[in-house]
Amino acid sequence: MTQFAYGQQLEMALESLKSEGRYREFADICRIKGRFPRALYRGHGIEKEVTVWCSNDYLGMGQHPDVLFAMHRALDDVGAGSGGTRNIAGTTHYHVELERELADLHGKDAALLFNSGYMANEATLSTLGKLLPGCIILSDELNHASMIEGIRHSRCDKHVWLHNDLEHLESLLAAIDPARPKIIAFESVYSMDGDIAPIAEICDLARKYNALTYLDEVHAVGMYGNRGGGVAEREGLLDRIDIIEGTLAKAFGLMGGYIAANATIIDAIRSFAPGFIFTTSIAPVIAAGAVASIRHLKTSDKERSLQRKHAKLLMTALKARILPVIDTPSHIVPIIVGDPTKCKALTDRLLDECAIYVQPINYPTVPRGTERLRLTPGPLHGELEIIRLVDALDQLWNKMLLHRAA
Repeated sequence: MTQFAYGQQLEMALESLKSEGRYREFADICRIKGRFPRALYRGHGIEKEVTVWCSNDYLGMGQHPDVLFAMHRALDDVGAGSGGTRNIAGTTHYHVELERELADLHGKDAALLFNSGYMANEATLSTLGKLLPGCIILSDELNHASMIEGIRHSRCDKHVWLHNDLEHLESLLAAIDPARPKIIAFESVYSMDGDIAPIAEICDLARKYNALTYLDEVHAVGMYGNRGGGVAEREGLLDRIDIIEGTLAKAFGLMGGYIAANATIIDAIRSFAPGFIFTTSIAPVIAAGAVASIRHLKTSDKERSLQRKHAKLLMTALKARILPVIDTPSHIVPIIVGDPTKCKALTDRLLDECAIYVQPINYPTVPRGTERLRLTPGPLHGELEIIRLVDALDQLWNKMLLHRAA
């Protein structure tokens, strides 16, 4: 009897990825405390300093003295782990304090912590879809994979609307029975193209058609608004968003995800979402660091101001070299390469020849033919580092005969 060749089948799948130029390799990177964006890279038998240009620690808060102090103090006070799920032994005062800070940040009654932004999206959307009989979720076509998975696991009806297309969204809403519950799920800052949703207009449609609004602000929290409450805060729309989902892993510099909403919604997700109920809570030391980071960014605009300055400098310099950069209204600076193999080769050469670390962004993260570098300039990138990056890209673009902007 012929037996199934498990290993062979898996090897074939991996070879297919490699042949398409989409096989992902992890880089052994250790950030140097106090010197971010400098890091130590270990690979191919060598160790060298590199400059990181693709970190989601957008404001360098993972290095901030207030954050580190709070984490050291929590570690000394309570130790390492949380001790269990939130329902058993994993609710410490650090978790309670952090949820209060997050609710205040977004002007909501309450907040709920998850171990990641992915888990927050998946658990919340899947649970809401099951709790609301006959629910239809309307999802922007460029929503994150975690939102797509949450909607799929909800097993409710869904409509996908064209990216940021208000006319298409309204046509879908108008065709739904007014008595059915509806959720409009979308993001504020879309992380691959760096564009921003028309939040006010979406809220207008939600009010007109009696729909809940679910806004993913993971790439915006900490970055926008007077207190870092995201694009919705910047635009004065916090009271018009029913559920805000965010992360502690990007501008706040740690890890974890959360939702903020009214007390009833939070209590429902807390009580019914398996992804929350059956997961050990984040370590108290992480919660303590997140509280310090959020409190700092509620009162300090220094980091955001420097980030905006450096993003503008980088964008201007890239355009001056006629490099194919997407002009975005956000902090994200994408440069289109358009080929997965060339994109990987480019980032390899940046690392090997220029000590610059950027990861290639290929399918399925972005559509085929739009493979890119996704640069994230921060407040700790100096002007000399920006010049050095642009010079390196310009030279490699010539050497590799890559397409420039039209």
